[in-house]
Parts: sequence; structure tokens; C-alpha cells
Amino acid sequence: MNSLSSKPFILYSVLLSLFLTFLLMAELTGSKLFTAFGFTMTMGVIPFPVTFLITDLLNEYFGRKVVRGTTLIGMVMVALAYLLIVIDIQIPASPDSPIGDHEFNTVFANSGLIIVGSIIAYLIGQFVDIQVFHFLRKKTKGKHIWIRATGSTILSQLIDSYVVIFVALSKYHGFAKLVSISNTNFFYKMGVAIAITPVLYALHHYIDLYLGPELKAKLLEEAMEEPGYESTIQPG
Repeated sequence: MNSLSSKPFILYSVLLSLFLTFLLMAELTGSKLFTAFGFTMTMGVIPFPVTFLITDLLNEYFGRKVVRGTTLIGMVMVALAYLLIVIDIQIPASPDSPIGDHEFNTVFANSGLIIVGSIIAYLIGQFVDIQVFHFLRKKTKGKHIWIRATGSTILSQLIDSYVVIFVALSKYHGFAKLVSISNTNFFYKMGVAIAITPVLYALHHYIDLYLGPELKAKLLEEAMEEPGYESTIQPG
């Protein structure tokens, strides 16, 4: 494999690795609630928005088919993590274990509920994000990254924020509290999505430099699936 053809593989491998790391951390830490500025949120709101940033980059350079495949990989990894948690919970801790069964189950059994809710919301949210991203990309003829990135994230996060909270925390809180936490999570994620827009542009810039103009143009062309549309793309 020559260095030019290996660049897309390396880029995808890095993005996939980051995507899976932040996704799994969001699932495993999401059962913890914290309060900031008087609002209650789940700990998962810290790593999870990064997954949508990475999804936007994958959408941009690799297209819908690759992102759908990545989404399915993420779903399988989350389901596998849940299976491992279920197995681990069934195995009794030894008497000299620094973490006993009660402490372990308190943390990871609740993480399991987060994971179940996340699998449902994740699939719906990710596929909405993919479709909206490419719809806006077509309408803007490849211009204005922030429009397609923010627009797709708003709809996908709206779904994700409410589904996850209601599935994962409904046994612990009433309807009003669930709505409050969901609202806070959603608006926080929107704030993050807007705040990291400069990061998205910076990553695009460095990825473009890494790929070079020829390979960048080839990837952007292949990422667009609509026949007759490729020649109108004006990235930026």
C-alpha cells in the first residue's frame, strides 16, 4: 500500500478509534448525574457531543455508507459492552477484592440501563444526523460547514437527549424531573455543538493539509452519492 492510498485508511482508523472511545465512555459514565449552574445533567454529556463532531467529519470525507457502517460498529460495541457488564455482574467478587459486588453493581448495573436506552436513541439519532447532514450539504452545494454540522446535530441530539433519559432514568425520577434533565442535556449539547464549530473548521483544515488537494478532492467527490451533483461541490 503506497503512502497516498494509506492516508484515507489512517484517517478513518483514527476517527473510528476516537468515535468508539468517546461513545463507550459516554455510555459507561452516563448513569452519574451532576449539577452545574443549578442544572442537573448526566456525565455522558461531556464525551458524547464529540461523537457527533466525528460523525460530521466522517460524513464529509467518507460519505453516508461509511458513516452508516461506523454507526453499526458503534452499536455492536455498545451492545458487547452491555453483554460484558451483564456477565461481570453475575460473577461474585472475591473476599479480598477492593471493589465489592454492591459497589460494582451500583455503578455498572445502572450503566446497563443507560446503554439500553442509548442503543435505541443512538441508532435513531445517528441515522437522522446522517440524512440531515447530506440534505443540507446538497442544499448549500458543499458550502458552509457550520450549517450542515449544526443543523444535523440539533435534530439528532433532540432525539437522543430525551430517549436516553426516559429509558435509563424513568425508574428513579418522575416525569417532570425527566423532562428537566432532558431539556438541560439537549441545550447543553447544542451549546457545545455551537462552541466547537471553530474546532470543526480547524480539524477540516488540518485534515485537508494531511490529505493534500488531490486526495481531498477525490474523497469529497466519492463522499457525495447523488449522481450529477459532484461537480457542484464547493467545500468550505
